[in-house]
Amino acid sequence: MPLQCMMCTTKFRSFRITMTIQKTILRALAGEALETPPIWMMRQAGRYLPEYRATRAQAGDFLSLCYNSELAAEVTLQPIRKYGFDASILFADILLVPQALGADLWFVTGEGPRLSTITTQAELDKLKPATDIHDHLSPIYETVKILCRELPSETTLIGFAGAPWTVATYMIAGKGTPDQGPAHTLKSENRAVFDGLMQHITEATISYLQMQINAGAEVVKLFDSWAGSLKDQDFIDYSIRPMAQITAALKISHPETPVIAFPRGAGHGYKGAHAAIGSACVAVDDTVDASWVAENVQVDGCVQGNLKSSHMVTGGEALVSETRRIVDALRGGPHIFNLGHGITPDADPENVQLMIDTVRGN
Repeated sequence: MPLQCMMCTTKFRSFRITMTIQKTILRALAGEALETPPIWMMRQAGRYLPEYRATRAQAGDFLSLCYNSELAAEVTLQPIRKYGFDASILFADILLVPQALGADLWFVTGEGPRLSTITTQAELDKLKPATDIHDHLSPIYETVKILCRELPSETTLIGFAGAPWTVATYMIAGKGTPDQGPAHTLKSENRAVFDGLMQHITEATISYLQMQINAGAEVVKLFDSWAGSLKDQDFIDYSIRPMAQITAALKISHPETPVIAFPRGAGHGYKGAHAAIGSACVAVDDTVDASWVAENVQVDGCVQGNLKSSHMVTGGEALVSETRRIVDALRGGPHIFNLGHGITPDADPENVQLMIDTVRGN
């Protein structure tokens, strides 16, 4: 049986722990400051790659690609073959959980996702129990199993989910919004429904990530993409605490699996986030300076980030110099190099290689 397949079984869990600690991502997550930081990239399987576009066309549409385990695994593997990233992140979408809970989900070309809305107690009550999502999401778990078999032995497999606040903003508004206004309005006007929805998403996310880990994910990441729109106590209550609840539950069920938390837009709220969430790593966006991160966040544990995604479009000396500056600023502690947010469809694939070569000193 291949090593990667062995690592996917609970029978070999202790073997997995001893062997995979040699992977650079896991070493950084364990607190080791490496001479060359490991590197991966949010949305590294994406529309900037012509091979991704071809596979998506083969699937027919975005959701069909997510639920086709073989093709989802293929697009996940494409950037590993092309660039040799140190980690691979499962190809899926944060809105699959609402769909599994019973929300209608579809995508409008050029506009993004659309969902049926949850704004009343009656609509909330119609959602499936948090533990009844797995039949719907079984293709995602199969994708993880395929990746566990097919990835190179040195590559870490990362699972993920959207954090409850970000997922809730879509479920309440029925789409992405520039200021998450509908979610803030429901929070103010009907706190009982809002809190009930947040807790329901939290419980479903715990169950979803546990199943990803059971299928073979070695690390999981929580994406709170709209955390920055929460201020003061709301930031603590609705970004930090739900992620802390998820992390605490995973530590009980899967204590060997590190969690990366990404409260995007947190600003000074990144400080103290390791302890508040309980995560092994805090990912930071590009609105905070790497030197500030070293002094205020990295002192508490591993950090991930934080090159501006726009450098993947423009490239050149600015990309090289900023990449070197971030690596140098965070050299004193555990660091996983990444972008400050996902790569965009207009990125130049050659600039991705330039970034990797710069990080690795090639």
